Formats: sequence, structure tokens, C-alpha cells
Amino acid sequence: MANNMIIGQSGGPTRVINQSLIAAVKEAKKHPGIGKIFGMKHGILGAMNEDFIDFSEVSDEKLSVIAGTPGSALGSCRHKPSSDDCAKIFEVFKKNEIKYFFYIGGNDTAETVHIINEIAVLNGYDLKAFHIPKTIDNDLCVTDHCPGYGSAAKYVAECFLGNELDNRALKGVKIDIVMGRNAGWLTAASALARFEKDSGPHLIYVPEVPKSLDQVVAEIDEVVSRLGRCVVAVSEGIRGEDGELFAKKFSQEVDSHGNVQLSGSGALGDMLANHVKLNSKHEDLRVRTDTLGYAQRSYPDTVSEIDTQEAAGVGRAAVKFALGDHRSGSVYIKRLADDPYASEAKLTQLKNVAKVTKEMPREFMNEAGNFVSEEFLKYVKPIVGEMTEVGVLF
Repeated sequence: MANNMIIGQSGGPTRVINQSLIAAVKEAKKHPGIGKIFGMKHGILGAMNEDFIDFSEVSDEKLSVIAGTPGSALGSCRHKPSSDDCAKIFEVFKKNEIKYFFYIGGNDTAETVHIINEIAVLNGYDLKAFHIPKTIDNDLCVTDHCPGYGSAAKYVAECFLGNELDNRALKGVKIDIVMGRNAGWLTAASALARFEKDSGPHLIYVPEVPKSLDQVVAEIDEVVSRLGRCVVAVSEGIRGEDGELFAKKFSQEVDSHGNVQLSGSGALGDMLANHVKLNSKHEDLRVRTDTLGYAQRSYPDTVSEIDTQEAAGVGRAAVKFALGDHRSGSVYIKRLADDPYASEAKLTQLKNVAKVTKEMPREFMNEAGNFVSEEFLKYVKPIVGEMTEVGVLF
């Protein structure tokens, strides 16, 4: 039987997910023990339908270009597989003599790899199954941080830097909505936009610290009283003190996993802006809002160099682990030092990553729960890199 390999991508695309893909493919090509290298089109849907590409037909030059391209080159999906789906995928693997399986994605992706691996074990099929981490939400367990997060965090911070400069020129309240259903890692990165003591964002709200609408208005009013303006970063997963999503006040649409649909709409920002305007103690307050939206994931011109290097690193490491003594696992990043920054790729069991979410530690937020702490800034700065340098006259 041939020792063929298959690789795919799942969930939301990122700025550097193709670095992981191409690094894994290039590493696999170095080893004669691996036969054909297939790519699943649109994740496990491609596996179920035997819709593959053969990487032997893709030139090294094109592979290098794809590595630096944002988005998911193989296409992606959010299909939550049933046990029957996984059994079907396993049969496709046997038919195509696939012995190495790599899947790039978040915790749901890790769960898919875990299920397929368990089916292979039960059937006595010698499959090497590995999860390669990816998510801009930075909410995977075990890993210090996730490939994709550093670049998305840099984009968010640069957006807030631009909005801060705009708000300085035309004072008012600016509320920006950032991705993050259950974890506020990405929203918290907006703090990197601060370049002066009075710079925004002035307030940051994350899902881990519930706030009432009245508290939000009161805290915005306090900043406006001091500075005459206020820039606010809000996670799309912001929750009230009852633990319920603010988004549920206006949306009941759910995604394929049964989660309330949060992205793809400006409704949350509009609701917050309207509520602030109507309830602020400041009369005729200028309130504006933007939803950063899907551009956070794959914006071509904003990338963290550390993110690029580590995304490629976890892809290479997955193949090396598979060719060693390991049968399965999830690759993770272990931070070794902050200055100069250093890290290495390690391996943990799939069950440690599958389906679970890592929230921001409470110590990464201030006591009031409306801005990040110095501990968070120390954590995030090395993996985002330098910000655009700006200056002001007053």
C-alpha cells in the first residue's frame, strides 16, 4: 500500500494559513516515504466527495506565491461532520491509500481529526492524523498563541490607529466592532494603537468581562468628560451581566454550529451607537460606528513577520512529527523568550484542543474590565511587531 498524504483547510481563512499549507507540502516532498500529496478542496467536503488536487502538478514557483497569499488556497468549509461523515471520509482514505492526514484549522477542526483518528484506530488502519493550528480568534488551548492571530491583531491595531487619528481631528465617540465570539484576544490587540497617553482606544470591551449597556454609556461619558471624545473597541461577542450576547437583542440567525450569527452585519455597532447617543449625558454627541468585518482575516498588506514564520513552522513540524514516532496530535507553539522573541513547535494530544475554547485570563484586563493590562501588552507585542509610526502637533 502507498503512503499517500492529504491536507486540507477549515474554518475562517487567515493572512498566513497558506504558509502552513505550503510549508507542510514542501516538507512532505523532501521525504521519499510519502507518495502522492493530495489537497482536499473545501475541507472535509472535498474528502467526502473525492474532490482533490494533486500537488505534484503544482510548480514550486506557484507554491511559493501561494504561501504568501492570504485566504485558504484549497478553499474552506464550516461543515460539522457526523459520525457517518467521518466513516465515509475514512473509506475514501482507504480507497486512495492515504496514510497521512493533516487538517489546518481551529478547535472544531481538531475535533474532526480526533474522530477520524479514533475510527482509524478501531479499524486497525495505520493512519497518521495531525491538526495544524489556525485561528485569528487566538482561542485554542495549550498553544501560547495561534497562527493567524498576530497578523489579524496587527490589522485591528492599525485600524484603530487610523480611527484614533480621525477622532482626534473630528471629536466625538467612535465605536468599532471586532471579531471574537467567546474570547476577546483580537479586540484587546486594539490597545497597541495607543501612542500617547490620551490616545484611543480609550475603552475595550471583551466577552470575558460582562457589562450592562448602562455601564458602557457611563464609562464612555466619563472619557468624553475628560477628553471631549472617546474611541471604543467592542468584541462582537460582548455580553450583558446576565451572560447573554448583546447581539441577541436584534438577531436570531444561527450558523451551522448553532451559534448566533455575529459577523457580516453592522447591527451591533448601530445598536450601541444609537443607545449611547440616546442615553449619554452629553447633548448632541457625535457618535459613529464601524464593523471591521471579514477584512480582519485576510487583508493582504498587513502581516506580522513572526506570524508568517510560525505559521510555516507549524506546517513543517506537523509533517516531521508524522514521520517520527507520533501517530496523531495537535501542533502548538511554545514561547521560549520575549526579547529577543523565540518559540518552538511542540505536540499535544488531540483531545486537549478539540472543541474547547481558551478565554483571555482575567489578569489580561484591568480591574474595571474596560481596558487591557500591562501583562497583556507584554504578551501581544512580540507576536504583532512594530506599528506604523505617527506623530501629532497637540
